[in-house]
Amino acid sequence: MSADLHLVVGSTGAGKSTFARELASRTGGVCFIVDEWMQRLFHPERPSDAGYDWYAPRIERCTELIWSLSTELVRVGTPSVLEIGLTQRAARAAFYERARAAQLRVQLHALDAPAALRWQRVEARNRSRGATFTLEVTREMFDFVEQMWEPPDERELREHDGERVATGAPADDR
Repeated sequence: MSADLHLVVGSTGAGKSTFARELASRTGGVCFIVDEWMQRLFHPERPSDAGYDWYAPRIERCTELIWSLSTELVRVGTPSVLEIGLTQRAARAAFYERARAAQLRVQLHALDAPAALRWQRVEARNRSRGATFTLEVTREMFDFVEQMWEPPDERELREHDGERVATGAPADDR
């Protein structure tokens, strides 16, 4: 299957941004990473006590714009690689339904690595502020996302031409 949209999911530190960029390069697609959009559009005015209630509506606005741009790209024959969160099954189900209604083919890429390794990567990224750094992720933020993360099951992978990608390499700038 040739996908119109590649959906990259995983918990914090799984390597989603690195994988998404590599996948976009391999497929000739355009990569959209919601954290980069959040950093550029909203970080300058982010309050120091910003929490989920501050982030959620802004992520939604970015996701809507990314959706609009992605569907335009598909219209002209260019696939999109989306790393837009969707940590919970219900959010992914809504995304799949929207794609189905728009007659877009989705391929799911679920990244996985042990939590201890992912936290090690996050700490390294926080220190190095390298290519995939958008904001400092605290242990509290990491644990919050861990509690929200619902990995795709085998049925979800099957239904969306999915693959499970183990990213258990040593800590790097993922």
